Amino acid sequence: MPTKFTCRFKSMAIAGVASLSLSACATVPGAGVPAGAPITQAEAQQGAQYHPQFVQEFGGTVSGPQAQYVERIGARMGVESGLGASTDTFEVTLLNSSVNNAFAVPGGYVYVTRQLVGLMNNEAELAGVLGHEIGHVAARHSARRQQTAQRNQLLGVLGQVLSGAILGDSALGRLGQEISSTAPQLATLSYSRSQELEADALGITYLESAGYDPHAMATVLTSLARQNNLDAALQGRDSAQMPAWASTHPDPASRVQNALQKAGATTGILNRDVFLSNVDGLMYGDDPKQGVIEGRTFIHPVYRFAFTAPQGFNMLNGTSAVSISGDSGKAQFSTGPYNGNLQTYVSQVFNALGGDQQQLKPQNMQSTTVNGLPAVFGTARVNNGKSNVDVVVFAYQFSNDQAFHFAAITPAGQSGVFSPMFESMRRISSAEEGSVTPRRVDVVTVGRGETVRILASRMAYDNAKEERFRVLNGLSSTDTLTPGQKVKLIVRSGS
Repeated sequence: MPTKFTCRFKSMAIAGVASLSLSACATVPGAGVPAGAPITQAEAQQGAQYHPQFVQEFGGTVSGPQAQYVERIGARMGVESGLGASTDTFEVTLLNSSVNNAFAVPGGYVYVTRQLVGLMNNEAELAGVLGHEIGHVAARHSARRQQTAQRNQLLGVLGQVLSGAILGDSALGRLGQEISSTAPQLATLSYSRSQELEADALGITYLESAGYDPHAMATVLTSLARQNNLDAALQGRDSAQMPAWASTHPDPASRVQNALQKAGATTGILNRDVFLSNVDGLMYGDDPKQGVIEGRTFIHPVYRFAFTAPQGFNMLNGTSAVSISGDSGKAQFSTGPYNGNLQTYVSQVFNALGGDQQQLKPQNMQSTTVNGLPAVFGTARVNNGKSNVDVVVFAYQFSNDQAFHFAAITPAGQSGVFSPMFESMRRISSAEEGSVTPRRVDVVTVGRGETVRILASRMAYDNAKEERFRVLNGLSSTDTLTPGQKVKLIVRSGS
């Protein structure tokens, strides 16, 4: 059974429990432990407790030689950190996620997504990202964040979860943010500016001690910035918010400059060819088992449906929900328990959005049909303390025991921005289902006479092929290729 679209209500509950437990416990593992000290038993136990949830929320793990390679580099950086003499000190996991992200939790658990690895161009960049996350563990940044939340429950996760609709970290409140619906992002609070800079500095120190080129930290941040700017342009957005790994304070440009300054004139190995040979064949982009985003359209070949986001809106494919965000509203698409009654289903979604302390009910509910699918939608106007907002839940019946829904939030009177998306939901044909195949990284050697334009024409996309090729390979707008140079293409599996 696909992991995508497992019960959304269940995933909300899991995320809430994780964040509540991590921030509101009486004793925070790692609190008071000096930076750089070995990982304690309490920290290890905490990490082991939440590890399965984090893996599930990110679509599971990638196994095989590619994952083993990432684990080896992570283990090496763990030893460089001095937190433990053994390569078993850290458990490094390659996640099956199409989001550019990496994170770490107390106890020596480090995670990086296959999408972020696919964007990298050498082993030093991989080591730098993993070293940055290990730096957070070494400096006990998570424990310090948890202590801060514990000291001020009104600002901590507990207060946020119970604060009601459209506030803090309530289910509905998360619709007002850039949503990826992952337990790690809910279970860990934002790092401060100084903590991010400290983790960058520690990662660069580990790079140097391992013999890598310390400038790799800056180059991977640059690639992330370019990728996100390209994504924004392709989606018709005027501005770009950085991917999860690079979105923290300070801004990415500042982090690049600080990383370059810290690296100085020191040089080291990149291991570019070794890295490329190890990521050759890695899945890139969405896993069809979890549905795929093609332009503005989301297609799920397993459940056989598709819908199209409004022009100018960004879509993010999470493991338990698809988020749709733009300047005039946010939405999530997901599923939940269904007993055959769509009106009951819509009411349940409103209840889940309201949370424990907020009674959120639709002020009106209507039945309709969308492209042959029975549908029910409900709306509610809510005051978030500053202004009125409209909440819409639009649900569709696909079978007697399966329903899906959108939950959307917009400024009052502007919910119509999502009407075309609600009306676009449809079943797909067998031909469309069969046409959905995964993309993968294909490492090729540049031949004599081959240019960026020629190789980019082989990229498995319908638009911006050259721009995608340059970002993928860390090439500026003026960089050229040399015969014998290895580069990455994104192709369809089987091609």
